[in-house]
Amino acid sequence: MLNAKMIGNKIAEARKKINISQAQLAQRLFISSQAVGKWERGESMPDITTFNSLAEILGVDLNYFSENFQSEVTEVTPVEPLVKRSDESDSYRMPSGKQEKKLSWDMSRENLVDTDFSGLKNLHEKFSSSNMQRCLFIGSDMSGLILNSNNIDSCDFSGSDISGSHIQSSNLSNNIFKNCSLKETEFSRSYIEGCDFSGADFTGVVFKSGGFGNNTIANVVWNRTSFIDTHIADIVFEGTLEDCIFENCVFNRVTFQHSTLINIFFKNNRRLKRIQFIDCKADKLTYAFLKNGKADLTGITLLTA
Repeated sequence: MLNAKMIGNKIAEARKKINISQAQLAQRLFISSQAVGKWERGESMPDITTFNSLAEILGVDLNYFSENFQSEVTEVTPVEPLVKRSDESDSYRMPSGKQEKKLSWDMSRENLVDTDFSGLKNLHEKFSSSNMQRCLFIGSDMSGLILNSNNIDSCDFSGSDISGSHIQSSNLSNNIFKNCSLKETEFSRSYIEGCDFSGADFTGVVFKSGGFGNNTIANVVWNRTSFIDTHIADIVFEGTLEDCIFENCVFNRVTFQHSTLINIFFKNNRRLKRIQFIDCKADKLTYAFLKNGKADLTGITLLTA
């Protein structure tokens, strides 16, 4: 639990190191200087959305406000007061030539519950060994991350860019990934269960040595997607799958429904005959792989050239 007095001391320390007044900090946050004074005296605390802006202005990462975190304040050019626009009475602009410093948030080794990080950017691979429950990452840029040994439960990543990431040895349960870009992301030794991937883009995604079960996958893009050494359970594949791979997989209660299968590679899979095909179409190559694996071809018709 956050300690208001400790948070206040940290705000005051960081503010003084970059040589700005309470009034200047308040201007940047569009709040009153009295509110900043209350924070620094430990009489109140910023809300979670203000913490994001506060950290950026002070040149620290969000972990700086943690009770056990030891960190030096990032060197930041002293902040000039915002300049009031001449044409809009309640609008302010940055002084000419001044740009805000871009930060890289470190979300590793955190235990976060009911926290809103929507719109978060610039993580730069720092997101490992964390436990997160019911957190919001809506519309965030999380591309190119290395997520290692995370437990993520009931979080919402809707509309986020998670492309090009490596998710390793993690448990992802009951999360929302609606309309996310997961292009070229690799899931290895990870178990993904009860998640909603509606509208997600799985182009070039690799699932390897893990589990993929009871997930909602309506209207997703399956292109060059690979399932290798994966336990796939309670899944209904729909729509077009093209240039995908299923190798050394185990299938339990898996259905392909109203699907078009083009250049799908099935090799050394177990329980392939238990897959149910309903009103599906397949090209000759895919049909041959399924037949060789002794799949039940009932419900599949060949695509005409």
